[in-house]
Amino acid sequence: MLDLADGIQVAASDKPLFDQAALLANKLGLAPALVISDISRCAYPLLLYVTYDGVKLQTTGKKAPGPVWVDFLSGAVAHRRKFGGGAGQMIAKAVGAKGSIRPTVLDATAGLGRDSFVLATLGCQVSMIERSPIIHTLLEDGLSRAMADDEVYDVCSKMTLLQGNSIELLHSIEPPQVVYVDPMFPHAEKSALVKKEMRIFREVVGDDEDSSALLEAALDVASARVVVKRARKAPLIEGRAPSYQLEGKSSRYDIYALAKLA
Repeated sequence: MLDLADGIQVAASDKPLFDQAALLANKLGLAPALVISDISRCAYPLLLYVTYDGVKLQTTGKKAPGPVWVDFLSGAVAHRRKFGGGAGQMIAKAVGAKGSIRPTVLDATAGLGRDSFVLATLGCQVSMIERSPIIHTLLEDGLSRAMADDEVYDVCSKMTLLQGNSIELLHSIEPPQVVYVDPMFPHAEKSALVKKEMRIFREVVGDDEDSSALLEAALDVASARVVVKRARKAPLIEGRAPSYQLEGKSSRYDIYALAKLA
């Protein structure tokens, strides 16, 4: 896991954004913010970058890839909202969203919020917990921008965000019907790290080494079911065996059924 004090520099892409970057650096306890307009010549390898489009996690250098950020308004997320198949999606079946049933869901490993956004699009009330302060910052920024857009306001109004350790927070909030868990596991093959988002996630967040404890906490709290998303061939989380599984081409859902959804 990256040492945030050493590894990430908060920066603004332009002088008018400096105050926002400075507030963010202070909030996260990082080094004072800078103004960096040219990432190709930047001495810092990784920026928490305040731009006119939003807050981004940006690698630097002449061949730097595009940023990692939360964008619910365009790209793959928007396409899935419009053409993703609604309640026919595997994630909908996994959480039990069918007919008039739209369970309350707690996403205990929110990440960039994409699965939470899909569930909110289906009509579920979704609470999200993200323990990385950096990833939480990206998600908070993305939600704020989306709430200002009429097209997705109703969807995002169904999403609430918390920052902290899910194992601790699960017992301090109103129990959801479904707890959704998508833990970051170690990968033996480098091919699994192709996506820039996954590379940067692992650099910033590290692996979820407490996934077994998180599963137990989720089983204690959920009133109807716990859903664990995994790579299709990945092993089960240690502990209780799932009641059943839903398997797709690249991923699967392990469902721990506790009670009937109403």
